[in-house]
Parts: sequence; C-alpha cells; structure tokens
Amino acid sequence: MKIIILGAGQVGASVAEVLTSESNDITVIDLDSKSLAALQDRLDLRTVTGNAASPSVLRAAGAEDADLLIAVTQSDQTNLCACRIARTLFNTPTRIARLRSTDFIEHPELLDEANFAVDFSICPEQEVTDALAKLVEFPEALQVLEFAGGSVRLVAARANPGGLLVGKPISAMRDHLPASVDARIVAIYRDFQAIVVDGDTVIEAGDEVFVLAARDHIRRVFNELRRMDQPVKRVMIAGGGNIGFRFARAIEQDYEVKLVDSNAERAVFLAGQLGKTLVLAGDATDEKLLGAENIEEMDLFLALTNDDENNIMSALLAKRLGARRVLALINRRAYVDLVQGGEIDIAISPAQLSIGTMLTHVRRGDVARVHSLRRGAAEALELVAHGDAKTSKVVGRRVDQIDLPKGASIAAIVRQLDKPEVVAVHDIVEERKERVIMAHHDTVVEADDHVIVFCVSKRLVPKVEKLFQVSFGFI
Repeated sequence: MKIIILGAGQVGASVAEVLTSESNDITVIDLDSKSLAALQDRLDLRTVTGNAASPSVLRAAGAEDADLLIAVTQSDQTNLCACRIARTLFNTPTRIARLRSTDFIEHPELLDEANFAVDFSICPEQEVTDALAKLVEFPEALQVLEFAGGSVRLVAARANPGGLLVGKPISAMRDHLPASVDARIVAIYRDFQAIVVDGDTVIEAGDEVFVLAARDHIRRVFNELRRMDQPVKRVMIAGGGNIGFRFARAIEQDYEVKLVDSNAERAVFLAGQLGKTLVLAGDATDEKLLGAENIEEMDLFLALTNDDENNIMSALLAKRLGARRVLALINRRAYVDLVQGGEIDIAISPAQLSIGTMLTHVRRGDVARVHSLRRGAAEALELVAHGDAKTSKVVGRRVDQIDLPKGASIAAIVRQLDKPEVVAVHDIVEERKERVIMAHHDTVVEADDHVIVFCVSKRLVPKVEKLFQVSFGFI
C-alpha cells in the first residue's frame, strides 16, 4: 500500500516502523526536519518537510495516488483539515485521524463525509486509559485484550511458582476446569523466545503465557497460572495530564484514588474536575511525599507523566517503598523492553497500543480487529471468514485441514447465532447473540465466523491474510 503518515512524533514514528517492515510505500510529513532525518536514517521511507494540512505539501508527498492517510500530528485541527483536503482534492480512499479532544468524539457527525471526512478516528490517550482499566481488573496481568466486541479476552501473564499449572503440561489445565469452561493457551514466550505449544508443553515459572477464553471464563482460567493477588482497592497515580486525568475519572467511583501532579495550578484544576480522587500537588519522585501518603498501602502505583525518566524513577521508588504493583508509561520503545519484568511490573507504550487500531485498516481481507503484542513482535487478528468450501480456503474445513503457516494458530471462533441462546453467568441469566468456541483440531469454520488467529511473529500475517481471502468466484 502507498501510505502517507502525518506527524513524526512517537505515534507516527512507531506506525512508520511497523508499516515499513511490511513492504509498504511510506511517506512521512512533519515540520521538524531533524525528526524526519532521524526516521529516514533508520527506516526505508520518504519524508517531506512542511505543514501537513497544506495541499501543496500533501501533493508533494504523493497524495494523488495514496491508498491511506494516517494523520497523527499533535494538533487535532491539523489532522482534521488534512483529512478533508485529502478527500476533496485527492480522493484518498481511507483517512485516519488522531483526535485528542473528546469534543470531536462526542459529535461524530463532524467526522462524516460532508464535514471533515474522517473514516476512522483514534485517541491514543483513551486507548491507554481503557488498557489501564483492564489491568486494574486483572492486576496480575501484563496485557488484557478483547475481541468480538469484548466477548473474548486474551490475557498475558507471567507464570509464577504458585500457579496450579506451573511445572505441568498444558493438557493438565483440563483437569482443573469445569466441563463448561474451555480455554486455549495460544503462546508461551520463554527467555524472550516463542516456543512451540502443544498439549505436552510444560509451563515453567517465569514464562510469559498468553491465555484466551470467553469473557465469562477468563478469570477462572487465569487463576490456574497465578495465585490470585488481592483485588485492587487503593491506587496512586503520578501525573495529571490527559491520561492521568482520564484514568482517575474512569476509576474513582470504584477505587480509592490519589493523584499527584507537580504543577500546582494543574492540581487545582484536577481537584475541581474530579469528584472522589484526592489530588496532591507535589513530586512523585519525592520519597517523603510518597511516605506521607502511605505508598506501602497502595495496591497499584501508576506513573503516567509525559517524562519517561520520571516515570521510571517514580515507579522504582514506589516499588522500593512498598507499593504492591507498579506500572510506568514509557514512550521510548527501548526503555519498555529494558525495564519491564524487573522492579517495574508493567511498562506500557501508548504508541504500541494505538498501532493495533491502525493496523486493522491496513490489513488485507476482512479484518475486524488487530492487537499488536510483545511490542510489535507478534500479532493477534480477528478475521471474518467469507465464501464457501469452493471459494474459501478456510470455510467448511476443520482447523487441522487449514494450511496455516508454522507459528500461527486458530485460537477461537465467535459465531453469530440465528436465534439468541440463554446462558447462565454467575447466577445471572442472559441472552447471547453469539457463541464463543475454543478451536480444536476438529472444529469446522463456517461462513461469517469471526476467527481469532495468533501469530508468534508478524512475518506470518501476510500468509494468514491470504488464507482468508476468497477467490474471484465469490459474489
């Protein structure tokens, strides 16, 4: 694909890195020539220096025959104007805009074809907030991802010595679960390397394990890998920027929340906007402040400022002073790999969280969702199966008959039902319009199934996409 990326910041650079590795023709526009030069030194792409919302600059970047425009500058206005120009002057087929302000998201009519012509909008800050909220729900997890509108969850965790399955083969999981609960361990990473997974694979302490199950069952399955940590009750947030503010507002009704911000004026503003959160003006790297606020009683400490070094230092300090679990928001990818798994329990990259949303619109075939895993090294895809046994390489076939590349596995299928079925969940009876099926060797894929595929390497993705493309005979 020919793709134009507007903005060479953290998000734009991360997207460019992923897309250039997949043989796309990439051009990046930014006002900062130094940032562009740094990108061009390490990636095979073109750069154009200039205003991303200028027709002449877009034309110089090749907008006249571009397949996709990804506008991820720091300015919402620039991103919106660029999408409108790309549609009006160049008829660019697909336009994605990063929008930081909730004003535009609350008025989606402004993004339609008659106005700013944005096909898909993304908000990295909101995606980080949503990811953090899931980690509060699963405090032992490294990552919690959803498919099929939330009906399926994929959870990554480090197996600890107290887990029921540690030291046992994966097939033993069946002995611990009720007959009504099914799950799949789709991948295991040991010493940073993916290992081949089958029923005889023995889980070792320290393994990074990816478990997939229906939303209603994931907690039960997850407990097989780790001793259940006590539920999160007390949370401390360092940094009251967009992400810290959004996160505090999202969880303050259910948890005891303290928020520390170094800017006194910002702290006053936050105190007026947040209802139950205790807002403190101070430095989260101040040992006396953390001690005075009983950091040792915190179940979760999150360093969410815009400064990577401050986040790392405050998270390390909080851990040393007794916080049960600490998380640091880190923009630089090299730092993420460096710190996670040591004293810092979880490191999150905002750019990596956003990449999955954008990849959904770049992937070929009918891709409903993409999640980038392990800092972009692996991917989990939700693909829609179309056609029939004559026009499709997957429909009407058992899983063991599908020619998947080595390292790719079908983990689950979400099937839409003609009639809703009644399901009892935790003594609550609900009607469900879809059924979650854990994929086994004899599971048959049907037309319109949402198929969740795990790829231990993103190099496998083009082959998987090709499998799900129907032949020309399909109408």
